[in-house]
Amino acid sequence: MAIDPALLDIICCPVTHQPLATLAASELTRLNRLIEQQQIRNGDGEVVETMLDQALVTRDGRLAYPVRDGIPVLLAEQGIALVQIENAEGRS
Repeated sequence: MAIDPALLDIICCPVTHQPLATLAASELTRLNRLIEQQQIRNGDGEVVETMLDQALVTRDGRLAYPVRDGIPVLLAEQGIALVQIENAEGRS
């Protein structure tokens, strides 16, 4: 389910207050591969266990938020620092 563009115009990151956009499919694939390997942690430090069908990303590309059942989960503790992708892939 696609996020309504009107919604994207009014929501923002709860941490940085930056606008959000849909995470590109290629980045979502990379993120999900690492989630499957239990290498991704959320803002609370918990391992992310559920693969993402969709995510929203901050303008600077540093934080992503899951979208579950078409609803963005914009809680700081659910945010995913995308630097984890680079760190994990750099170790591979």
